Amino acid sequence: MTTKNQESKEEVSLKELFHTTKEWYDYLLSKWRTIVLAALLGAILGLTYSFVKKPVYTASLSFALETTKPGGGLSGALGLASSLGFDLGGTGGGIFEGSNLTELFKSRKMVEKTLLMPVVVNEKTISLAEMYIQNEKWREKWENKPKLVGLQFLPNANRKNFTRAQDSIFGEIYQDLSKFRLDVGQKDKKVDIISIEVSFTNELFALYFTEALARKVGEFYIETKSKKARMNMDILARQTDSIRGELDNAIAGVAIANDNTFGLNPSLNVRRVPSARRQVDVQANTAILTELVKQTELAKVTLRKETPLIQVIDRPILPLKKDKVGKLTGLVVGAFVFGFLTVLFLILKNVLKKIV
Repeated sequence: MTTKNQESKEEVSLKELFHTTKEWYDYLLSKWRTIVLAALLGAILGLTYSFVKKPVYTASLSFALETTKPGGGLSGALGLASSLGFDLGGTGGGIFEGSNLTELFKSRKMVEKTLLMPVVVNEKTISLAEMYIQNEKWREKWENKPKLVGLQFLPNANRKNFTRAQDSIFGEIYQDLSKFRLDVGQKDKKVDIISIEVSFTNELFALYFTEALARKVGEFYIETKSKKARMNMDILARQTDSIRGELDNAIAGVAIANDNTFGLNPSLNVRRVPSARRQVDVQANTAILTELVKQTELAKVTLRKETPLIQVIDRPILPLKKDKVGKLTGLVVGAFVFGFLTVLFLILKNVLKKIV
């Protein structure tokens, strides 16, 4: 008995579903002209968009960083030198490891330094910032703004001397590049290869900016990682030069004192004291200089060890990858979107009409 009731309910439900579907089908079929016109309008707009929309070019650059592994070899030798009282610099720490390094590429300091680098466009040397402004046609918009019309972004300009207006423009460029144009990351977390991608409507700007950013970040990274070792080596080099000068003076003093006592009566030993003192200075400075030379050479080894190697693997090559909305794609997508939205609108309108 229960089974028959369930079967009858299922038949009723299927009949209601079929009836409702047919009702909606007939309703939409009656509105076919509206749907077709909307799809046609969407196709025209999609085709227009494909003509108006500028293609986006993507420049890609990948590089690998040499990582220093702790352990024996040179690290052990440097550890032994440290135990003997020689401060040879040590490592620069992990301040730019992992995600910190990728964020360095997107930092405002690095992006702004890159924007001030010179490039040659139409046989004229300008900054990347000026190239960006020209591509976006900002100067045409600034014609009625006295504070902006005379702004200049010269190559290698001193960032500290920028005005408030220049800071504002740089801020807008940075926000656009860092959020929408620049992508930095590791494609595979297991591989220490970092990729940089810059997407822009100007092919040359994407190429120039990618290479310039990689160069600027590389210089900053190397300088920072080897800063302690470089400072230590410079101090040792100055001390070595100073002691070498003192040794030269002491040697000259011994020669002068010997000349003054040449042919002196052997019984007059007091006259030989200056020569003996200078000889002691020579011996002391020689010992100090020998030790400093050893430490300086070890410091040079440390500096070479602490200077990271950045190996570029792939550089952007013209022509760059181009993303452009095709005419057929614009037609199909435009027609589908407008047709679909029209169908939704008609359904919603009919539902609200029945409710009211």
